[in-house]
Amino acid sequence: MKIVIINYGAGNIQSIKFAIRRLGYEAVLSNDVEEIKSADKVIFPGVGEASSAMSKLKDSTLDTLIPKLKQPVLGICLGMQLMCNSSEEGDTKGLGIFDVDVVKFSNQVKVPQIGWNQITDLRAGLFKNIGEKEYIYLVHSFYAPICTATIATATYEMKFSAALQKNNFYGTQFHPEKSSSVGEQLLKNFLTL
Repeated sequence: MKIVIINYGAGNIQSIKFAIRRLGYEAVLSNDVEEIKSADKVIFPGVGEASSAMSKLKDSTLDTLIPKLKQPVLGICLGMQLMCNSSEEGDTKGLGIFDVDVVKFSNQVKVPQIGWNQITDLRAGLFKNIGEKEYIYLVHSFYAPICTATIATATYEMKFSAALQKNNFYGTQFHPEKSSSVGEQLLKNFLTL
């Protein structure tokens, strides 16, 4: 199985690569359009600020490639947010895969939210063998509100989308590569979809 982690200069890609290796697979880091197209599974990570990450995607024409991919694609953290219609962060137009706009937590809570949180309302094959109220690791100031694509929720100030899915596209607001055995199970589920 060919697993490609999109390497566009805005991701914590080494820890994802190591997490996949622990599951017995090898992943290729690439921003090459043909290599990404030929993958069985694509992981779209993201750490940093939305508008600068989106301009890096545009520089390598990945902004037009990603929405057209037919194989399973997993967006992580900022990767998931960039798959939405837009983000308030840097007033960024997203890839429009998930029909929801990413917004900032209010000034009533400390941002970024950093640390462990429980996931609930789990749906779809991504959460096979993962129980309600398991803990996942998050670092974020922006979130996707609950929408038709929501397949898991978490609560910080209010309930928000901890994971999204539409067709072959999946996204997690949390970092599975840092979420212990729960994250490991989720990555395994994704790789065996």
